[in-house]
Amino acid sequence: MNKRELVRQAIAHRETERVPYCVMFTDEAEALIRPHYPEGDLQLAVGNDVYLIGPPWWDWYNVPDSYRHYEAPDTLPMTRGRGCYEQFFEKCKRIRGETDCYLLATIWGSHFEKAYFARGIENFLADLAGEPEFSQRLLDSIIRKNLVMLEAFITCDELDGVLLGSDWGSQKSLLMSPAIWRERIKPGEMKEYALIKEARKDVWIHSCGNVEAILPDLAEMGVDVLNPLQPECMDISDIKSRFGDKLAFWGGISTQQTLPNGTPDEVRAVTRQTILEMSGGGGYIAAPTQSLQDDVPVENVLALLSELVHYRRPAASLVYRR
Repeated sequence: MNKRELVRQAIAHRETERVPYCVMFTDEAEALIRPHYPEGDLQLAVGNDVYLIGPPWWDWYNVPDSYRHYEAPDTLPMTRGRGCYEQFFEKCKRIRGETDCYLLATIWGSHFEKAYFARGIENFLADLAGEPEFSQRLLDSIIRKNLVMLEAFITCDELDGVLLGSDWGSQKSLLMSPAIWRERIKPGEMKEYALIKEARKDVWIHSCGNVEAILPDLAEMGVDVLNPLQPECMDISDIKSRFGDKLAFWGGISTQQTLPNGTPDEVRAVTRQTILEMSGGGGYIAAPTQSLQDDVPVENVLALLSELVHYRRPAASLVYRR
């Protein structure tokens, strides 16, 4: 079984002896770990089973100063695309020729985040509560643009999945009420998911924080993989027991506590335990909860990677509760 097939098996909730993994690094952390992996693409050098690639996307352009005022503006800002589709398709084809990894297009700021990038997060949260017409208009404009951009690259045969990112959660709960999320955010997200599914790609979602209140919605909407599943915010074992037959998870190893503050032995122990708890019945891509930063000691990074590479599930695995 190659890496692409291994990840697909995990997403399909089929248990495999080796659990797939995918670790990300900030530029600063990459500089620290590079001497241990001096050659080639770091994603491939560390053995990731998922290869992340950024597709062409878009940004706000010439946002008026009024967008940083408290009052909701009358107009929508302009947008400008970035990236080249031809180069993206060529890169995907080249990577597919170099590796058997699962290929994932990553869009980290896609919808809710795009709105508060324009307005500022305090202003846009106020808009959701006090300016329903404007907030809906801004969100609708984002989804229209997203669908055009998605449609232009998801025909890529080498691509396996698409990750859409919007941080809906704080450390304690959603940044908005579940009712507002379902009214303003959910309909647009469903349009994106439907388009990705029509292209026979998997839907991956990134949201930091505690998003437990909307996990039933995400499962019902057809999300395949949820990232990052932070143990500081949610009981990840409980979530696995309740949603593990509906959602696959990518993340779960703490970048707030264990990796920056633990010893190498503690990192190994937590990594083993997290994999054991989260991979029963499949549905798990092992990883830290966020990109590794330069606050993580190099010896802890090496301990993590060693455990991910060599870990095998015991023959008598945990009983998976469905």
